[in-house]
Amino acid sequence: MTRSELRASLSLASIFALRMLGLFLILPVFAEFARGLPDGHDAQRVGIAMGIYGLMQAFLHIPLGWLSDRVGRKPVMVGGLLLFVAGAVVAACSDTLLGITIGRALQGTGAISAAITACIADLTRERHRTKAMAMVGGSIGLTFALSLVIASPLLEAIGMPGIFWLMAVLGVVAIGVTIFVVPVPPAPHPVQLPFRSVLTNPDLARLNVGVLALHASQVAMFMVVPSMLSDAGMPLDQHWKVYLPVVLVSFILMLGPMMAAERYGRVRVVLLSSVALMTVVQVLFAAVHGLWPIVGVLLLFFVAFNVLEAMQPSLVSRYAAASRGAALGVYNTTQAMGLFLGGIAGGWLLKHEGRAAVFIGCAVVLLAWLIIAWRMKPPPARGQAEAPAASTVV
Repeated sequence: MTRSELRASLSLASIFALRMLGLFLILPVFAEFARGLPDGHDAQRVGIAMGIYGLMQAFLHIPLGWLSDRVGRKPVMVGGLLLFVAGAVVAACSDTLLGITIGRALQGTGAISAAITACIADLTRERHRTKAMAMVGGSIGLTFALSLVIASPLLEAIGMPGIFWLMAVLGVVAIGVTIFVVPVPPAPHPVQLPFRSVLTNPDLARLNVGVLALHASQVAMFMVVPSMLSDAGMPLDQHWKVYLPVVLVSFILMLGPMMAAERYGRVRVVLLSSVALMTVVQVLFAAVHGLWPIVGVLLLFFVAFNVLEAMQPSLVSRYAAASRGAALGVYNTTQAMGLFLGGIAGGWLLKHEGRAAVFIGCAVVLLAWLIIAWRMKPPPARGQAEAPAASTVV
């Protein structure tokens, strides 16, 4: 990659990561924190507060991506980040679950994932574009891991309002990166988008189902995991002592599968194995008791999650060919819908059926993904039959 391509890829991946921190940073601690709010005793309402960010994103990914074709990538990105900052301020100033939910919804209206991925396509050559997309996928996994490590100490040090103020500050930093660090992309040349072909492509459909299942199960299970650790004798402000070593070890363990996938053409095997492992993890969570068994299952979860989070956006860009931008818009929309559905379904199951039902529900969803993904074809070789994507992005 040229220096300009590397600069564009890293800066845009960092913006993506800062936004995802808006969801992930509260996952490990919010369900426990909400119990102390006047209206925070209803698990289903807590789930709505956690998931509404994703619902707003799902509604707006494609429209804002379309707008970026008309007015340019950077104006849409800056506008979306301003909404993200505004929502963080509203949540920080709220002392009720309803107020935080409104703030989270406003944060979610800054749905700029399609604009960011389109900007990556604008600023990178075809043969390096998959690397850039993989950086975005990897940044999401890293952000999730970081949030698990720092969320509990941050809650102890600055409280939940302080965490939301921190999100606002990070959003302002992301605006600065957008304006001053991201290279100026060429003016887009919009054409009629091939949504029908994108939506009916079976390989892309499998990946869309996958990202929905992955993020729905992620949000749902982290409505339960923090309380499991607390019940096992680990206070909430000490949870980072579990997450930090587990996350670091998981990144080491994921290297082998990732290398096998790309160097030896084992993409299908690695993806299916990771989905199967995620399914088994949910069943184990429903059965385990005690701190060390929970830690062991968490390690398996992070290995599978990090592999899938890094692989899937890259696979979308390889399957989509000339419709890459439209495909990434749909992919981001289904990802956001998974975040919302995970919060809603996880809260309902926790309220009405208990902890084990949350994990069993996640296992069923992931098993369905495994069945659907089983017939996936190996992706095209890098650079094979691809046209520049700048004119077809959403």
